[in-house]
Amino acid sequence: MRNDTKAILEAVQKGEMTVEEALLFLKKAPFEDIGYAKVDSHRAIRQGVAEVIFGAGKTAEQMIGIVEQMKKNGQQTILLTRLSEESAEQISAVYEMDYHKDARIGLIGSMPAPNGIGKIVVATGGTSDIPVAEEAALTAEVYGNKVTRLYDVGVAGLHRLLAHLDDIMSASVVIAVAGMEGALASVIGGLVDCPVIAVPTSVGYGASFGGLSTLLSMLNSCASGVSVVNIDNGFGAGYLASRINHMEVK
Repeated sequence: MRNDTKAILEAVQKGEMTVEEALLFLKKAPFEDIGYAKVDSHRAIRQGVAEVIFGAGKTAEQMIGIVEQMKKNGQQTILLTRLSEESAEQISAVYEMDYHKDARIGLIGSMPAPNGIGKIVVATGGTSDIPVAEEAALTAEVYGNKVTRLYDVGVAGLHRLLAHLDDIMSASVVIAVAGMEGALASVIGGLVDCPVIAVPTSVGYGASFGGLSTLLSMLNSCASGVSVVNIDNGFGAGYLASRINHMEVK
């Protein structure tokens, strides 16, 4: 039997399995071992969203095998992050997939309709931050969120951000993506009444140390309500923003 909520619920409804047996089944079969990977078919039940494939370091053949196992377990929408263009081409030859080159994200299956409590705003300091921002935005959309993109609204031209006050002040979560000194997160944090997720990027000159200076600046933000994810971690920001935006969804 496929180890997914829908299949097990159908079995219980048809009398093929008792509730107690269903619970025991789920506890005993949390993953599928395919040798080079242990596919977590239990994650959607535990956390509300299914496992994601991290593409960096995996071969296309390995990812195809993982996708096959996910599909066997009934997973309809599959997200692949940090996916190279070469691997995307090989996977697309086997499965229909939308590949977003800038974000290095592949999506197998359809994008769900938004069902969060509000909207997520993804803002960048500059155009160079867009690849990380798109990883965050697409991740949030895959998890059922309405996303508004505000790109190139950094503090070097503060009027660009202030022209979008209605958008940022009506958001349920704001993701602030910036490199250099990372000041965008603090500025937004001082304007909104919602959580702000700061994403430091590796954009900058030598003294930025690959985003480390931005990370430290964001960690030292004087604005309350700002949390920080790791350097270039757009996926982590989009995932966290989605969970916040679904807190009151029953």
